[in-house]
Amino acid sequence: MKLIVYTDGASRGNPGPASYGFIIYDESGKLLYEEGKYIGITTNNVAEYTAVLEALRTIKKNFAKGSVNIEIFADSKLVVEQLSGRYKIKSPHLKPIIEKIQLLSFELGGVIHGHVPRLKNTEADRLANLALDLR
Repeated sequence: MKLIVYTDGASRGNPGPASYGFIIYDESGKLLYEEGKYIGITTNNVAEYTAVLEALRTIKKNFAKGSVNIEIFADSKLVVEQLSGRYKIKSPHLKPIIEKIQLLSFELGGVIHGHVPRLKNTEADRLANLALDLR
């Protein structure tokens, strides 16, 4: 099974009220799951990484019954480059979240991270902002 995931984080202020959104599709483009959730006062980077973490937790819980190929797309170049190992992780407060993401990625058999322009990530962005609006 192949899963395509789009993630986004939002923070109104940095730090400020924050949320995440993610969408999981199968390889044919069928929507399997979507979620947006308010996470409190934090930075945009924490919100972005939390979106990836929660998407992976959802995949492990609901979709990892057999072999799973996972591609995660984000409009944050920093998130994509750090999770792909091309950029160093300098912020100590992000390391615990990233370590959890790396562990889950390993447990799930590996994850490919890709960058998408903001215009191609509108649904994950919508879910993150809706969660902020409804808090």
